[in-house]
Amino acid sequence: MNEYEKTLKTPCYAVIFTSQRTENDKGYGKMADKMVESASQQQGFLGMESARDKELGITVSYWESLDPIKNWKENAAHQTAQQKGKEVWYQNYVVRVCKVEKAYSFKV
Repeated sequence: MNEYEKTLKTPCYAVIFTSQRTENDKGYGKMADKMVESASQQQGFLGMESARDKELGITVSYWESLDPIKNWKENAAHQTAQQKGKEVWYQNYVVRVCKVEKAYSFKV
C-alpha cells in the first residue's frame, strides 16, 4: 500500500491547516520539509496532501485517531515550528480537525 492509498483508510481523522503566508521565505521551506519528514515518522500518521498559491496554502494530514494528532501537536520540534509560524511565517491560519467517514478515489 502506498502513502496515498493509506489516506483512503476510513474512518480516520484529517487535520486541515489553511494559511496565508508573510512575504519572503525566511527559512520556511526548510522547516516545512523538516516537519513533513518528522510528521511522517509519527505513529498513527497516514499521509499528507498540500497545495499553495500566492494567497492561500492548504495542507491536510491524515491520522488513524485523535491521540496521534494530540501527540504531534505536542511534539517539541513541531511546537518550535508553530511558534516561529506565529512570529514570522504566517499572517493568519486556521486548523480544523475532522473525522473522515468515507473516502474513495479514481485512478486511470
